Amino acid sequence: MKPWLRYAICILLGAVGGCGYAISQVRGDYTAKQISNGPWNANTIQGTEKATALIRAKVALHGIMALPAKEAMYYIAKTDSDGAPLNGKCTYTVRGGPLDARWWSVTLYYGEGWLVKNEANRWSVPGNKPVRDSNGNWSFTVSPKITSGVWLPTGGIDSFDLTLRLYHAKGNLLTDPAKATLPTIKKESCT
Repeated sequence: MKPWLRYAICILLGAVGGCGYAISQVRGDYTAKQISNGPWNANTIQGTEKATALIRAKVALHGIMALPAKEAMYYIAKTDSDGAPLNGKCTYTVRGGPLDARWWSVTLYYGEGWLVKNEANRWSVPGNKPVRDSNGNWSFTVSPKITSGVWLPTGGIDSFDLTLRLYHAKGNLLTDPAKATLPTIKKESCT
């Protein structure tokens, strides 16, 4: 075999292997699990000058339009509070208390950041929606079936994740997000 052909084959194999590796890294876990807090994971350097090229590529792919932590914190849960993957055929109760932020919401996504098609045209629960008790505690349901009260439909998909967005977070949410009090996600039943 001629030397130039060997070089060409090596270059081609290196390019294909390098591209495959780069794609697998960018499509990997979005949060990079910099911070874990119960079922929630977050990355506090996204949207800042400290973000690596890989984190910027993941932000671009997932379309989260990441702001710096002082503007917005993004927590993503792919499991319930017991560590089981979130399943669209199951019903969950998301429970929380007062969140030290100007505004918050929880949005349901599947795949690489897609909203789930559903007849109710609901994709998110804003912080002003759940009814609160006298202590500020609240809850809502995530379910494939219509339920009473505030709920997010899963559409019965195989798996999904929940994104908790906190805008203008203060206190532990900003200074020590790994120890902040975040909502729990409890599986109630599956169909």
